[in-house]
Amino acid sequence: MTDSLYFDTDCLSAFLWVRAERILVSLYSGKIIIPQQVYDELSNPYTPQLKTRVDALISKSDAEIQSILTETSEFNLYKKMTITPGDGYNIIGKGEAAAIALAATTDGTVASNNLKDVSSYVSEFRLRLITTGGILIKALDNSLITEEDGNDIWREMLNKRRKIGSASFTDYLQANAE
Repeated sequence: MTDSLYFDTDCLSAFLWVRAERILVSLYSGKIIIPQQVYDELSNPYTPQLKTRVDALISKSDAEIQSILTETSEFNLYKKMTITPGDGYNIIGKGEAAAIALAATTDGTVASNNLKDVSSYVSEFRLRLITTGGILIKALDNSLITEEDGNDIWREMLNKRRKIGSASFTDYLQANAE
């Protein structure tokens, strides 16, 4: 069984920019959680196509938006990461912090490419983490894409200036071979 995936903006938008959300739906339909902060970031009037694609996922119940209520453990974690991090920790973005806070309190998985910002918190809260590359590997393992498809998607993501870790999907596969 797959836990819910709490997406930050960068990871989700990597798929949205290249119209590859079908991969997310095939792997995680009904388990895609979009923190309200991420939805707000994707609602930028300069990129209306991203909001349109997210709204389509939500309307089909493939994804849902979750808010962080004040006076909750999620809110306290979110505040810590965005306003008052402890010694040795950096303030991180609202989308990353919301994904981590929600995943930490529900035993979910964080979906993020921003390892520089999220790694210390993922480690501190003992969370599972998946990146765009990890999702594409899972799609390959489930025969949803071929390696060639993965390379095409990867190239499109790089062309949209997504920072996804390698020059190609093949390079990512080789670097992450078990």
